[in-house]
Amino acid sequence: MSFAFYAGGVAFFLALLVTARDGFTADSYTTAFIPAIVCAVMCWASTQRIVANTAEAIDKAVDRLADAADGEIGQCVPDEIRTAVPQLATAMDRLFAQLTDNMDNIQRLALFDPITGLANRTNFRTSAERLLAETAPQVGALFFIDLDRFKTVNDTHGHACGDMLLAMVADRLRVVSDRAVAEEDIYPPLIGRLAGDEFTMLFPVLADPREAGWVATQILEALATPFPLMNGEATIGASIGIALRPDHGLTLHDLMRCADAAMYCAKSDGRGRFELYSEALAEEMASRTRLDAELRDAIDHDEFTLVFQPEVSLSSGNVVAAEALLRWRHPVDGLRLPGTFIGRAEDSGLMVEIGDWVLARVARTIAHWGLLGFEGRLAINVSPRQIDRADFFARLRAAMREAGAPPRLLELEINETVAAHARGDAIAALAQLRDEGAKIAIDGFGTGLSSVARLRQLPIDRIKLDRGLIGVIEEDRQARLITAALIGLIHSLGCEAVAEGVETPAQAELLRIAGCNAIQGYGVARPMAEEDFLAWSAALDDLEPNFRNVSIG
Repeated sequence: MSFAFYAGGVAFFLALLVTARDGFTADSYTTAFIPAIVCAVMCWASTQRIVANTAEAIDKAVDRLADAADGEIGQCVPDEIRTAVPQLATAMDRLFAQLTDNMDNIQRLALFDPITGLANRTNFRTSAERLLAETAPQVGALFFIDLDRFKTVNDTHGHACGDMLLAMVADRLRVVSDRAVAEEDIYPPLIGRLAGDEFTMLFPVLADPREAGWVATQILEALATPFPLMNGEATIGASIGIALRPDHGLTLHDLMRCADAAMYCAKSDGRGRFELYSEALAEEMASRTRLDAELRDAIDHDEFTLVFQPEVSLSSGNVVAAEALLRWRHPVDGLRLPGTFIGRAEDSGLMVEIGDWVLARVARTIAHWGLLGFEGRLAINVSPRQIDRADFFARLRAAMREAGAPPRLLELEINETVAAHARGDAIAALAQLRDEGAKIAIDGFGTGLSSVARLRQLPIDRIKLDRGLIGVIEEDRQARLITAALIGLIHSLGCEAVAEGVETPAQAELLRIAGCNAIQGYGVARPMAEEDFLAWSAALDDLEPNFRNVSIG
């Protein structure tokens, strides 16, 4: 309105100058007033039109933003806005472009794993269920892939390299997928990363169930090839479980359950392999589950016990040590040997609690023997998993201190292969225990991979020859020569030679002639309860020295 008033005023002044040739008269003023009114009216009308167009454009902008708030981001900005308010249209274009990018990123994060770019757990399940429904009832296969030794890569090279490795694993799975589609004319699979180092591949359509074995072999070969990393390379491998549709289920839930069970079977049976689900495998898995529950009950109800197998000196006939052996007093099966449950206890993680029980019981037994004045050592086997645990030696020392057990009556037996690959901190802990008075022995010598150079680096006092070699020395001359040579080697290292698995007086005599220091086995005595062992040792000590060798066997 102000603009129209000012425009009319300007028009009036200009018209007055034009018409007032003979001076400013009433007629000149009247004549000049007419165009001024016309100009003002036209300016007012034009302004009103522009304002109306702008208002309409703003209304449409408000409506468009309201639609965007409801999720309609993809629509264009109306032309009325571009014509009436071009700057607003440009700003809205930029806003919607940014919102579209943000929504795409949110959807990508919600549906895809950020490290590998594969479908995440939620996306895989949804997509897999849709694929299974679309391709029913054709033969298909679900692969559950768990990487072997991935944790070692994370611990050794760092999490950044671990993420890089996961991305390369995903790329290799895509290559296997592309090859399967190209070479075997297989329906394109769905690949996902469930979590951590667990991957899945769903082939919804297979022409032949045997194609699943071919695919699994391709995956194993692809993942067994070393992966280049920033500071070296890593070799991992994988364990794969396979479930077939319709044999093992029709739904994704059933197929996942079966493939998962098959994968755990593959991993427990050696890793780096694939396993097809079967009823026999299902029963085996159920048996393992029952054993886990029984082992848990055994820990809670104190069903474990120790028995003791003597080790006798060949020169004096005295008991120099006893090996503590674990037994399970099963409420139904009776006394069970370690071979029937130790492997499962280690796989399930229960071995840590069982190991703690053994340490506490051994420490109390050593303390008891010390009070009785019995100077025979008590030997315990250290498993690979125990020696790999950083806190094992701390827990052993704590148990010994709490029981008041003298270290001189403790002997640790370590498998030859374990000793050959033991970490530096484990060797240092063994050396410290040895300095405190404990004895360190290598168990099962002659079957592992240790070298003489490695043995010289280890803090050891005694080396025990494996029973497999001792069992044939009576009839096998070559075995006798090898045994004698090994005993000489052991002595050259400054260690005592001990023979395991001695069953006959003839074996004991041959070992004595070869210079073996001590023997252990059923030919000496079977494992027995602590009270029986102490009584047996006391009876042996009561014999005259000349008759002690006669009692062996």
